[in-house]
Amino acid sequence: MRNRLAGIFKGKSKSARYFASNPESREKKNEYNKKYHASSKRKKYRSELNRVNRQKGSAVGDGMDMSHGSDGTFTKESQSKNRARNGKGGKPRKR
Repeated sequence: MRNRLAGIFKGKSKSARYFASNPESREKKNEYNKKYHASSKRKKYRSELNRVNRQKGSAVGDGMDMSHGSDGTFTKESQSKNRARNGKGGKPRKR
């Protein structure tokens, strides 16, 4: 029996599909993101993560992230585990 949903979902998230069909909204969101990521607070945050990454010897593309501990420390952890913990909308994907 053929899957009724075959070919319907193109591997895009709900928001990606929304922005694809609403270019004005996408432009507005991109403008917001540019301002947000250019702020001094975000630059400082990124530079801290990059510094820790270099210190821990993590390389680009090695499949590892720096995970934030509850006590403010950083731990090298696989990307899938680190990003699954606080999934989309703050709802964890895995338990």
